[in-house]
Amino acid sequence: MSEATAANGQAKARKSSGRPSAWKLLMNNKLAATGLWVLLAIAALAILVPVLPLPDPNVTEPADRLFPPLTEGHFLGTDHLGRDIFSRLLWGTQVSIAVGLSATVIAAVFGSLIGLVAGYVGGRTDNLMMRGIDMLMAFPYILLALAIVAALGPGLLNALYAIAIVNIPFFARNIRGITLGLKHREFVDAARLSGKSHVGVLFTEVLPNVLPVIVITMSTTVGWMILETAGLSFLGLGAQPPQADLGSMLGEGRKLLFTAPHVSFVPGLMIFLLVMSINLLGDGVRDVLDPRLKSGALAAPSARTAIDRDVVPEVEANPDRVLDVKALSTHFDVGDQVYKAVGGVDFYLGETECLGLVGESGSGKSVTAMSLAGLVPTPPGVIKGGRVMFEGADLLEVSDADLRGIRGRDIAYVFQDPLSTLHPLFPVGDQIAEAVRAHQPVSKQVAWDRAVELLDLVRIPNAAERAKAFPHEMSGGMRQRVSIAMALANDAKVLVADEPTTALDVTVQAQVLKLMDQLRRDKNAAVLFITHDFGVVSEICDRIAVMYAGRIVETGPTDAVLKSPAHPYTRMLIDCVPVMGQPGRRLDAIAGLPPPVNDLPDGCAFAERCPHATSECRKGDIGLGPLGEGREVRCIHPLKETVL
Repeated sequence: MSEATAANGQAKARKSSGRPSAWKLLMNNKLAATGLWVLLAIAALAILVPVLPLPDPNVTEPADRLFPPLTEGHFLGTDHLGRDIFSRLLWGTQVSIAVGLSATVIAAVFGSLIGLVAGYVGGRTDNLMMRGIDMLMAFPYILLALAIVAALGPGLLNALYAIAIVNIPFFARNIRGITLGLKHREFVDAARLSGKSHVGVLFTEVLPNVLPVIVITMSTTVGWMILETAGLSFLGLGAQPPQADLGSMLGEGRKLLFTAPHVSFVPGLMIFLLVMSINLLGDGVRDVLDPRLKSGALAAPSARTAIDRDVVPEVEANPDRVLDVKALSTHFDVGDQVYKAVGGVDFYLGETECLGLVGESGSGKSVTAMSLAGLVPTPPGVIKGGRVMFEGADLLEVSDADLRGIRGRDIAYVFQDPLSTLHPLFPVGDQIAEAVRAHQPVSKQVAWDRAVELLDLVRIPNAAERAKAFPHEMSGGMRQRVSIAMALANDAKVLVADEPTTALDVTVQAQVLKLMDQLRRDKNAAVLFITHDFGVVSEICDRIAVMYAGRIVETGPTDAVLKSPAHPYTRMLIDCVPVMGQPGRRLDAIAGLPPPVNDLPDGCAFAERCPHATSECRKGDIGLGPLGEGREVRCIHPLKETVL
């Protein structure tokens, strides 16, 4: 199959990925959906109030004063001047919503503009603007609003200005912080290099990235602005008689709280419903804009991967195996699509053995490794089958408390990017000491001494001083050594190294590989080493498991697989690695692309890219069959040079 055909197939898969829309995400949040429907109902009444058959809200009828609710002609009764409460409630709600939204927009526009300019320009401009914002924030916001209204004079418009002004610092501070983090990003530097002006960069590069934060801030503060406006009107500084808004209605009814409670209860209930519905909807909007939810999950990830096994194979106990994985399957449920990231994986680790898990990016290596200790985020990840046997227990069946005890103590991980896994605000020594104290009842000093000892073990010079350094003060190789030290903090029996040398230069990579190889022998630890580089595998691994489209296609001793690969995919991966002393050797890329795991073909998943594929390769399920001592291959037509 050509690359164009493969690309079209993947584009089709992406088009029908079934990712939930923003509306579906919002409706999945029951509280947010409830808030939306309540707010829509209130807003509809407020918008339609001019055409509804309601009495004039400002006409007084002293003879009809303080009628109770459900009185004929007065659904919610009348107030102390005989005015219809239902009519005044709807007109007052319209005013309160308009004032709250207007104040929010004014505060958002001016506050965001101040934050953008201050954060982007920096220097004296930033200091001058932020000191002005600090002066506003030095006063309690309600007292500042009262002072502004007192200076401008009572009135609804002045109350609007006061509420908007006191909320400008909230927007300015938030947006400035986001802008500071964006202005030195690579895409902003690239825009400057392309010749864009500062104004162009600010409004075409920075603003679009800040806009979701502005929307979230507006959605979560508009309710409070309505409440603040009602508070000013309650004190007589907002809407003036005879104009009605919710705050003034509440203020008028407070004197009748015991004799006619409905006069104050009705506007109070409306304020509660209005503010609560807006806040619930704002929380829902915030969640919809969360990248994790937009990716297809309908909830925040849980602490452990969900387990819903359709297949639970029998596993015979083998004391020679530290870790024994059988038929492990992990799926991602995204919308109405199921992505079979791991489709039934078998492998084992012996004591002090290093198994290399090799394959292209997206083949399922990292998901396999994360599934061992239940680290795949749920949603959308679900373990659908298999067993993970460790010391006689299935890790998929142990309790959450037991699994937390195993993580970091018996099974430890070294991830690809230590800068993102190490905490930026704590010295590396404290982080290693924390890993020690999480599983060992020792004092802080003992844990610190152990951290220094581990840093020395991974050959970090002047370990006692470097333990006080923060991650950003260390080079990439040093940070990776810290990650290895943290993984060794509790003498783990299984060490999972997920491409730990990918981001390092060749010299540092060789040092880290040599160090890991020596440490796993000294500590009697088994290592699952994940990589896409056969050159790295040949340096450290005892056995190899080649993975493609979520399944292992070949496994065996490293030397045997490298010398005579049985699966065409393994052969092509090896051919992609340059060999010293062979400058004329041709390096061919593997044609085509891996199939989408939500639409895997029948038969061999590699058939469309395999030059040896026949019609038989595209039928049924092809199992992992034996091929000589210690070797297995998932292929109907293994390469002939390998057959014994």
